[in-house]
Amino acid sequence: MKGQSLKSIKEIDVVGKNVLVRGDLDVDDKDNPRTESVRQAVKYLLENGAKKIKVIGHSETQYRVVDDLRREFPEVEFDDRLRDNPGEKGNSEKFAAQLAEGWDVYVNESFAVSHREHASLVALPKLMKQEGKPVCIGLRFGLELKKLTQVWEKPGRRILVIGGIKIDHKQKFVEDMKDKFSAILIGGKLPGVNLRPDGLDISDEAINNYIHEISSAEVILAAGVMGKYEDESSNKGTKLVLEAIAGSHAYKIAGGGDIERAIDMFGLTDKFDWISVGGGAMLEYLATGTLPGIEAIGGPV
Repeated sequence: MKGQSLKSIKEIDVVGKNVLVRGDLDVDDKDNPRTESVRQAVKYLLENGAKKIKVIGHSETQYRVVDDLRREFPEVEFDDRLRDNPGEKGNSEKFAAQLAEGWDVYVNESFAVSHREHASLVALPKLMKQEGKPVCIGLRFGLELKKLTQVWEKPGRRILVIGGIKIDHKQKFVEDMKDKFSAILIGGKLPGVNLRPDGLDISDEAINNYIHEISSAEVILAAGVMGKYEDESSNKGTKLVLEAIAGSHAYKIAGGGDIERAIDMFGLTDKFDWISVGGGAMLEYLATGTLPGIEAIGGPV
């Protein structure tokens, strides 16, 4: 991390305070790390005497997790409609001022979107900080930074396993960071992948080569799947590569929605040292050591 002074929620006195949490409410189901991070933040604030709590975020999936959370925490306010206001994506200071009104403390517990320069992630904490109000990161956010930093700090042979269909930022990451890895194992829609004839999975030759590379790795960063893992006829590459990673003695980190779902589908979640809630945010943080959402909290007033 580039020298920011980031405060954790644990360092903030929240007794009797009105606390605004930027949570991650854009999920496909009730039980996942993003939802759990919101639950942890809310429970912590309730247990530590916060007077009023509101969780704000966005939701662009069919699943409305706010309905579940409202039932679990009837004393807490939830709003997943941030992106309905154009000021959110526009990083509007006016919209940030509206969001800030009446709140004493800001908590960012939304690592997965903290690479976005949106009002709730950048303009809002900057404004509250200028007003002398405490701004901080949440419990899960702090763990993300600690676990991800170890990708570079751990010694030994480091490899990157990268794929999926969202490839622009992944291709840039490969190009920018290739010197930091002993091997880069590519799948999905990235250029140069050795695919089966139907183009939906990596070839048997690629699978065997990747398993061999994984066997001697000491640090593994996995970002994205090898093929169309959700179809049984096209999931061989993803399944065997993830099983090889899971069986490795390496320090292993994975991140991104598809790979998180694939790891869960194949029953491998507890075999990984850390599964990041963010794919793009994870790669940007590893490439640059910071994110716009981190800068807004840890940078100068």
